[in-house]
Amino acid sequence: MRVETYNQIAALYKTNKTAKTQGIAGAGTARDEVQISSFGRDYQIAKQAVAETSDIREDKVSELKSSVQSGKYQVDSGDFASKLLEKYNAAFF
Repeated sequence: MRVETYNQIAALYKTNKTAKTQGIAGAGTARDEVQISSFGRDYQIAKQAVAETSDIREDKVSELKSSVQSGKYQVDSGDFASKLLEKYNAAFF
């Protein structure tokens, strides 16, 4: 960068003199503050509620477990095959 160019830019923006910053009275007592909207609070509450819930639905698991143990749980082979093909097609196509 050429010095003349810098001087021209400085003259254009009138930055050739460094300005001293003056302290504002009471500036030492100012604090940063964050305000969260009501939507943000609701979102955090919902997120925490979901995080605290179990991933396993115990009522469904106990129902299926008892039907498997008693021998009453039946799987339709046609339904099983169609679901298997559906998963296969979704993974590869």
